[in-house]
Amino acid sequence: MKRALTALTALLVCTACAPVSTSTPAEPPATSATSEATLSAGGKPQAPGGTAPATLGIAWDETSKTAALDTATKAMTLYARPTVTDRQWIQELGQVLTAQATADYQYVDPANIPVTRITGPGQLKIDENNGFGCHVVFPTDAGDYDVQLLRSAANKPWQVNRFTPPNGTK
Repeated sequence: MKRALTALTALLVCTACAPVSTSTPAEPPATSATSEATLSAGGKPQAPGGTAPATLGIAWDETSKTAALDTATKAMTLYARPTVTDRQWIQELGQVLTAQATADYQYVDPANIPVTRITGPGQLKIDENNGFGCHVVFPTDAGDYDVQLLRSAANKPWQVNRFTPPNGTK
């Protein structure tokens, strides 16, 4: 036991005398090339030249606009059916919803939806710089509903991500 204590004491004394290693990283080598960082939202710098093409490869054309409007009209028609069962409602509506929207709306009771019919044509609202998403606003018997649509690529179908009633709730 005495030997163990002597060895332990010697180890501690030696450890206490040992030089401490530093955890500070070495300075990076200086470079002569400089580039000006661009600013993104909030004034924070981002990678030089870090701008993406305006539509990221998806340009708006008449086919895209027609497909978006058709999908939104079908979805709004399927959404505005408070008299169907909740099971039938989500099964049919789910065919035009994103996966997230299907999860969000799966427990909605259609009897609680105030809209029963569309009262006019939908108005397509697009951002020419965003070929991945748009909105269609529909006049209904409960006020104007906003339908948000998304697509993952130019050759992929439009899907509804959100229905926003006139009062702005989901």
